[in-house]
Amino acid sequence: MPTEGQPTDLVKVAHLLILSACWGMQLWVTFVAGFVMAAGVSRHTFGQVQSKLFPFYFYGVLGSSFLNLAIYAVYHPRELLDTHESVQIGLFFASVVLAGLNAQWFGQTVTDTMLQMQEIEKEHRLGDEVGMKAKKEAYKTLREKDPKYKSLRSTFFRYHGLSSLCNLLCVLCTGANLCYTALNLQTI
Repeated sequence: MPTEGQPTDLVKVAHLLILSACWGMQLWVTFVAGFVMAAGVSRHTFGQVQSKLFPFYFYGVLGSSFLNLAIYAVYHPRELLDTHESVQIGLFFASVVLAGLNAQWFGQTVTDTMLQMQEIEKEHRLGDEVGMKAKKEAYKTLREKDPKYKSLRSTFFRYHGLSSLCNLLCVLCTGANLCYTALNLQTI
């Protein structure tokens, strides 16, 4: 029977399920889904699918990270944290911040910029190529001729890079938390 301040078995199971589901989602979206779609659908279809999928993904990671932080913080008061617990709560907090940046700012900026780029590409009959077989010369010519497109492309890659970095760091934080949790299954 748990004593006051100790998590119940239900809380332990919920915490582990939320943490592992979040990490599994992150691995799938980051390392599988994008590469499969990039190789199998047109460039514009790929962008449209990601523009619909990523808000759910980013908010899913944000919600999961927040729940994990909240559960962990309830059972680990700040005054009683040891070094490992301090690292773990810091990783949970970092996950919330990184997922929040993607959900609230980077993800939407990338999508908005991509949609503007796609409109210009459609005018030049680009974006229907499947896989990595892009018409590199046609895109290069478009960048050289259209300063607006060149600027949008620069903005897109800057924010896409920041979003990807946040996502990868969040994956690492979640993975590290999963390892910490596995090594301390008696407590959470």
